[in-house]
Amino acid sequence: MLTLIKTKVQIMNYETAIAKLFNEIATDYAVWCEKMDYSSNKENPAKEMIDQLSISNGRKYDRIVRNRNQRCVWGFIVKEDTEKFKKGDILLAASWASPATNKARGNIFEEYNISWTQPNYLF
Repeated sequence: MLTLIKTKVQIMNYETAIAKLFNEIATDYAVWCEKMDYSSNKENPAKEMIDQLSISNGRKYDRIVRNRNQRCVWGFIVKEDTEKFKKGDILLAASWASPATNKARGNIFEEYNISWTQPNYLF
């Protein structure tokens, strides 16, 4: 019974967790712009980044895409629990169509460490 309740909470919070992830990406981008003194050319770098991010639904994974001059994959989010991953796991992109399935880089329902360019590498 407890597992069922947890699953319902995750389903209800999936969109909120994705929005939080987008905000974290945008915040990291704004910090990077400030460090590189790149923000002087931009009114609101965080808003610019948020506007560029979108999610593309797939069968097993949701793809996080950044649309700027060209589309690029930021990473993937696991949609359902599997043997190796749990719902919400953040995966690095191996290519446009597939994630790197060696290990999750975090989970959108828990704490994670990302950068605006991609999920952080394993250390």
